[in-house]
Amino acid sequence: MGTWIKDTLTTGAVATASTTAVVALLGSVEGGSAAAPINAVSHILWGEKEADTEEVDAQHTLAGAGLNTMAVTGWAALHELFMPRKGKPSVQSALIAGAATATVAYVTDYHVVPKRFKPGFEKRLSPTALFGVYATLALSLAAASLWRRD
Repeated sequence: MGTWIKDTLTTGAVATASTTAVVALLGSVEGGSAAAPINAVSHILWGEKEADTEEVDAQHTLAGAGLNTMAVTGWAALHELFMPRKGKPSVQSALIAGAATATVAYVTDYHVVPKRFKPGFEKRLSPTALFGVYATLALSLAAASLWRRD
């Protein structure tokens, strides 16, 4: 179990950094605010109207980033269940596991959980950008697993 936890935390860190960077970039390109889609996640704690915050601030940006980190690390935990505990996975198995995990994440985030617990990215990003976020999740989960040492 110790290896799974270590791998989950490593994969979660890589996937969190990657997806957060892409969310910020897409927020800047589509809406002129890198912080807005990250802040939107904070609606889970502060309510729907708080998802409109555009500026970087502790209440919204840190809360949104923290909630996203927890969610992505949870998805990394699922992803790592598919990965071998010893040695490196094959590229094919890492990509399949990453894609499967990102698909489960998307379905859960947008079709299973109540509105209050949806990520909030959809409030600030287009459907095409959302696809990019989940594709980044898939690829970063796979890359982190492949990067891992024996």
